[in-house]
Amino acid sequence: MKTSNVPRDVALLAGIFTVSGVTHLVKPEVYQPLMPKWLPRHREVIIWSGVAELGCAAGLLHPATRRPAGLASAALLVGVFPGNLKMAVDASRTRSTKFKAIAYGRLPLQLPMIRIAWRAGS
Repeated sequence: MKTSNVPRDVALLAGIFTVSGVTHLVKPEVYQPLMPKWLPRHREVIIWSGVAELGCAAGLLHPATRRPAGLASAALLVGVFPGNLKMAVDASRTRSTKFKAIAYGRLPLQLPMIRIAWRAGS
């Protein structure tokens, strides 16, 4: 597949979604701590969000599907943001500097990722 017509930032976002989506499917337990207690069927939500990430990644790479995939990607990123916030709150209660760095480091990355997705969908 020729990807030279894929903007670099969109290709990067597709790569992030691919890695994350595969991780959701292969090691769903990694995401278990992010799940709010009130949300039912944690494992199923984790698996389906991985499938959604892989679908968004594939859609972003093809000009014919980039627009709907960009909008779906932006919605997905907004939808998982509460999990990222929960992770940061949970990290603040631990002594693990590494966990805190990862949890808090993810938060400011969400806005540029949403912006890239939104632009791909516009």
